Amino acid sequence: MTEIDNELIDWAVYSETRSSLGPDFVRILGYFREDGTQSVSKIEAAMKAKDAAQIIEPAHRLKGGSLQFGATRLAALAELIEMTARKCVEHHHAPDEILEQIVGLRPLFEETLPILEHESSPVVQRQPMGFGRRSTLLGNHMSGR
Repeated sequence: MTEIDNELIDWAVYSETRSSLGPDFVRILGYFREDGTQSVSKIEAAMKAKDAAQIIEPAHRLKGGSLQFGATRLAALAELIEMTARKCVEHHHAPDEILEQIVGLRPLFEETLPILEHESSPVVQRQPMGFGRRSTLLGNHMSGR
């Protein structure tokens, strides 16, 4: 995990969700990928149509899924978009004020998702205990010592 990973993900929440979902974790994360991708596309389409009402539901879904997996920055952005869209609907305004946030939503989603998926993989590379020691032993064995 890098410092950027830690800025994007609350690993305590991620671990708690992983523990509570058990063997279903990877499947549910796959649903998040599908739903999240659809939500981002719907938000972008609604923004293009200047339809604040159509932004609310997919932003809300994206926020909920992001919070479940500890994707805190993504959840915060989705919440900002959702709440601003709600305000726009109440005041009968186009959602122009959140254009910049919506433009940044897909890149943040695409940056966050691979981190979540990488950590969920059963084949995630882990640094072996006694790093370097095994290589020395293998080297000695192979050279006939």
